[in-house]
Amino acid sequence: MTVQFVNDGAQFFAASHDILHGAGIRIEIGTDFDEYAKIVKKGRPIQALGAPFDPKLHDLNEKNAFWLAAYNSDDVLIHTQAAKLTPMGGKTLSEYMLKRFREFPPALPDIDFVRSRYRATPGAHTISGEVVYHGDIWINKEAGEYRGVGLSSVFARYGLMLIMEQWNPDYIFGFMARTVAFKGFAERMGYMHNEPGSLRWYRMGSDTAMEGFLSYLSNADVRFLFEMPLYEIIQQAA
Repeated sequence: MTVQFVNDGAQFFAASHDILHGAGIRIEIGTDFDEYAKIVKKGRPIQALGAPFDPKLHDLNEKNAFWLAAYNSDDVLIHTQAAKLTPMGGKTLSEYMLKRFREFPPALPDIDFVRSRYRATPGAHTISGEVVYHGDIWINKEAGEYRGVGLSSVFARYGLMLIMEQWNPDYIFGFMARTVAFKGFAERMGYMHNEPGSLRWYRMGSDTAMEGFLSYLSNADVRFLFEMPLYEIIQQAA
């Protein structure tokens, strides 16, 4: 994957590279999702590969998707994320998801797709054009030396930077579990819009719904983020 920087991308890349290198973290980026599936299976057994990035379900290639994996100095996987273009076909996200939300389930083996529901939130009616889905985000909880130091903000913005440099989309979106959203993870990732009640997932044999928030950014939102000094963001997020 070749990245050509525009605007503040090069400056942000340099700052993030210095921070990650100083922490002994190595970043690997790729577009081969068969390889990514192997990385996830080996280094992230607690969380299965997300369906949106399963090469058995989707045609993922260098033109429409990429993945990112981060390793510590012991070569242990500590972070993953991935992104792909969403073929909107001229529809808004609300229209697109109405029939296709089941393609974006939680990484659980027993989802009851019949009972699960999607509800269009206000922002979903405005999201259209060139749209990128950003997901499969995971941070190794056992990597204690990296917790509480703001690196989740660096990882997320690094991914956003790659998305912008690769596709420069009109919008970037993802879904976030309510329990995670309530911990402020969307804010640490840089997502400026976080709308509740978008998804309600049910597991087989359970009447308790798992709520998913719609998190999204416009092109202008992301460019605004890149105007903020990265070191200040780390200090605030830590």
